[in-house]
Amino acid sequence: MATEENTPPQEKREFPPLNKWLWMVAGVIGVAGILFGYDQGVIAGALKGIQNDLHVSDTVLSVITSWVTLGALVGALVAGTMADRFGRKSALLFAGALFAVGAVVEGVAPGTVVLVIGRLTVGFAVGVASVAAPLYAAEMAPARLRGRYVSGYQLGITFGIFIAYLVAQLLDAADWRWMLGLSGIVGVLLIIAIVPLPDTPRWFVKRGRHDDAVKALAKVDDTGDPAATLEHLEEDIKADAQASWGEVFSARWRAPLMIGIGLAVFQQITGINAIIYYANNIFEAAGFHSFESQTEATTWAIGAVNVVATLIAVKYVDRVGRKPLLLTGLVGMGVSLLVVGFAFQDIADNPDATGTTTAGIVTLIALIVYITSFAFSLGPVVWTMINEIYPRQVRGRMVSIATAFNWFAAFVVAQLFLDVTNAIGESGTFWIFAGFCLLAFLWIWRYVPETKDRTLEEIQAMFSKRFDDSEQEKKDAAGGAS
Repeated sequence: MATEENTPPQEKREFPPLNKWLWMVAGVIGVAGILFGYDQGVIAGALKGIQNDLHVSDTVLSVITSWVTLGALVGALVAGTMADRFGRKSALLFAGALFAVGAVVEGVAPGTVVLVIGRLTVGFAVGVASVAAPLYAAEMAPARLRGRYVSGYQLGITFGIFIAYLVAQLLDAADWRWMLGLSGIVGVLLIIAIVPLPDTPRWFVKRGRHDDAVKALAKVDDTGDPAATLEHLEEDIKADAQASWGEVFSARWRAPLMIGIGLAVFQQITGINAIIYYANNIFEAAGFHSFESQTEATTWAIGAVNVVATLIAVKYVDRVGRKPLLLTGLVGMGVSLLVVGFAFQDIADNPDATGTTTAGIVTLIALIVYITSFAFSLGPVVWTMINEIYPRQVRGRMVSIATAFNWFAAFVVAQLFLDVTNAIGESGTFWIFAGFCLLAFLWIWRYVPETKDRTLEEIQAMFSKRFDDSEQEKKDAAGGAS
């Protein structure tokens, strides 16, 4: 019997309904995303209280905001090896526990140094989860649902951001310790969600635990033939033990490696985390002067819209395809960022205006368009593709590399955003982000393939064939020249 991952698209006809184990897997992915999202969104509401209580400069405030991404970068780098050695489940358990500890440290921090240590800790946990959770989803979900499951991780992220914004709206700026400390609940929920579930059948086979692999397969596909599926899995990963870092960077897999890194970097340098982290600051500059009006605008224009728009991607990523969603979203993002830039230029030209001006309302509307466009494109689709384009024997390590680049780009943007806006103004900063949207559009149009309806093995074979054809062309050219 053919497995879901090895069945050619034309043979896929009947699919079993989701059983309780697949629903539980979806729950784990969602909670892991909430953990990620709450950590991203909570700092927007906490910054004013931190600045008032700890009396820090804009530079130190940028460190408190951005260094969580340094922790995430390190976590992402080690997560692939951790997930390959100890299992995807163990990596998620570790991430949940560490996140809970880091949240407590943040909440009780007596000063800046301890607060930054707490931020680094939760960042490390988020980095591990950002690799392990989509990897778990990609290996547990049937090919027909893989995009939807990995997109579910992005939905969890957006829901986590919304919850963080809502908590900030319900609390006062002085309650920033509660905003940060409450995130520990999400870490505990991740532990509770993952404990009843098995690790992925693919990982069990790689570790020689065939009985456990059969049990896991029987749970996630109770209508299939676990023994036959196990046989195919064994054939698929025979070479896994020989995989090395040299193979990760080999010429054969350079194309998918660079595509994953490119997608990861463009997701960040087109401005999303600058807006997520500094949403309150942006709305303050747009004329929303009270903390209450800033958090309200952030919660509903950014947080709620983000959740609703991501639902579009979860529904259509496996129907419309990855590439059309990416390109359409980048058009919306680029245009809206241009509009935000012009709105801020108008605000700068009329410094005596009081209250929320027309330009401020235009900024609000344009940011809603931006968030909507991101939420059905670069948000979920990038994570989906990063977890499906890599060859199985080095997937964990390549996902780690791409995710680490994502976090490094996020760190650079978060660290420099306030300094850049102070130097060239909000309008110039948002126009730079719009320029990156144009570059991303052209690069994706040229280099990124469509992976819709292709199994992991078919995607791997596609890149392998490209490399073989390229090598043959080089040989033919060399032969002709001689």
